[in-house]
Amino acid sequence: MKKVTAVFDIGKTNKKFYLFDKNFKEVHKEYISFDEIEDEDGHPTENLPALKEWLKTVFNQILKTNKYEVKAINFSTYGASFVHIDKYGNPLTPLYNYTKPLPESIVNEFFETYGPREEFLKNTGCADLSMLNSGLQLYWLKKQKPEVFKKIQYSLHLPQYLSYIFTGIPLSEYTSIGCHTALWDYGKKDYHSWVYNEGINKILPTIVSTETSINMNYNGNRIKIGVGIHDSSAALLPYVRSLKKKFVLVSTGTWSIVFNPFTEKPISDDVNDKDAINYMRINGKPVKATRMFLGNEYKVQVAKLDKQFGVEEDYHRTVKFDYDTYFEIIKDFKHCYKWESIIDEDMPEKTQISYHKYEHAYHQLMAELVLIQIKCIKEALGDDHIARIYVDGGFSNNDIYIKLLSHYFRDKKISTTDASLGSALGAAISISDNKLNSKFLKENYALKKHVPFIVSG
Repeated sequence: MKKVTAVFDIGKTNKKFYLFDKNFKEVHKEYISFDEIEDEDGHPTENLPALKEWLKTVFNQILKTNKYEVKAINFSTYGASFVHIDKYGNPLTPLYNYTKPLPESIVNEFFETYGPREEFLKNTGCADLSMLNSGLQLYWLKKQKPEVFKKIQYSLHLPQYLSYIFTGIPLSEYTSIGCHTALWDYGKKDYHSWVYNEGINKILPTIVSTETSINMNYNGNRIKIGVGIHDSSAALLPYVRSLKKKFVLVSTGTWSIVFNPFTEKPISDDVNDKDAINYMRINGKPVKATRMFLGNEYKVQVAKLDKQFGVEEDYHRTVKFDYDTYFEIIKDFKHCYKWESIIDEDMPEKTQISYHKYEHAYHQLMAELVLIQIKCIKEALGDDHIARIYVDGGFSNNDIYIKLLSHYFRDKKISTTDASLGSALGAAISISDNKLNSKFLKENYALKKHVPFIVSG
C-alpha cells in the first residue's frame, strides 16, 4: 500500500480532498460543493452538518481501500470563521459567513471602549472592522446573544474545528489567529488587551504551533492528525520552506495579495491605509501583506472592452505583450481608466479610451493595473532589502502583466509558479518531517524565471 498524507482543502465554493505521496506528488483528488444554507437572519452560510458528514465519509472510504496507507491528515480552510461548541462538542450557532454585516452600533460601541479606531486596526493588523475580523463576532455574540455566549465552551477557528472533528481535542494555532481577526496585538505578540478585558480568552483554546500533530488511533489506524492551517499562510509555506533567500510572494486572483514574510516592520505607518494587513507564519512571526482587488477590477474592465470592441469574451487571453504597442502607449502616457473597485489617486473622473484597436486598449489597461500592483509590492517591501519576487495564481500566466512587472523591477529577480495545489500542499508540508530542497518549486510548481525585455534606443 502506498503511504500518503491526506489533506482536506476547504474553500468557500469547492471542498477538496487530496492524497500526497512522500514526495508531495498528488496521487488522488476528489471534490464537492454544497449549496449554502441560511443562518437565523436569512444570511447565506456554510452547510456545516453536510461538510462534517462529507469529511467523515470520504476519509473512512479511503481508509477502507487497500490502495493507500494514510500516515497523516491535515486541514486547510478559509479564515475569519469560528465554530462555537458547547460542553458536548456540538456547534451552538451556524458558521456565520464573514460577509454578514455587523450591527453598526456594535462596532461603534467597541471603538468607544477600545479605540482610537486607526491605532487599533494597525496594532491588530486589520483593514477595517466587520465580521471579516472574526474576533468581533465573539464581541457581538457576548453583547447581543448573551444566552448563546454563556453556553460556549470553546470557539474554534474553522481549520481547528475540522481537526477537532477527528481528534476531539480543542486547540488554537497562529495562522488562524493572525489572519485579520482583531484578536492579536502584533506589537505585544499576544492577544490584544480587549480579549482579556471581555473574558474572551477563556473560550479560546491553548495556542500550539501549526506544525503540531496528534498521534491517534483512528478507526484502528495509527494516524498523525494535524491541527489545521489558514489557507493563505498554507500557500506561503512551500516557499518559506524551500527557498534560502528572502522573497515576497504576489498571490494573484480576485484579490492580489503581496506577502512579505521577512519584514522588520510588520505594522504599516500609515494608519489610514486600508489595504495593509497582517498574517502570521506557522511559528507566530508576522507577515506584512498588502492587497488590491486586481482580478475583480480586471474582470469588470475586460467585459467593458469586449463590448466596446465587439470581441469574444475569451479574446483577452490571446493578447500577448507587444513592445511597439507598449512603446506607443508610454510615449505620451496618461491614465485612461476609472476603476470601479479600486481607489487610486491617478485615475480620471471617467474612462476615456481613444484607441481604435483592442490590443492597444488592453495594453493600456494592463499598464495601469501593473502601476498599482507596483505600489502594493513596494509597500509590502518597505525598507526591507529583498531581491526576489514570486508570482502565483491567475496573473502568473498573463504575458503583459509579467513582462511589465519584470520591466519595472529590473533590479529584482522575478519568477512565476503554478501553485494550483498551494494551500493543500502547504497543509501537507506543515505536518511533514521531510525537508524541502531548493529544487522543490521547480519540480512541483513549474517554477519559471523571467528577464526584463530590452528597451531599444
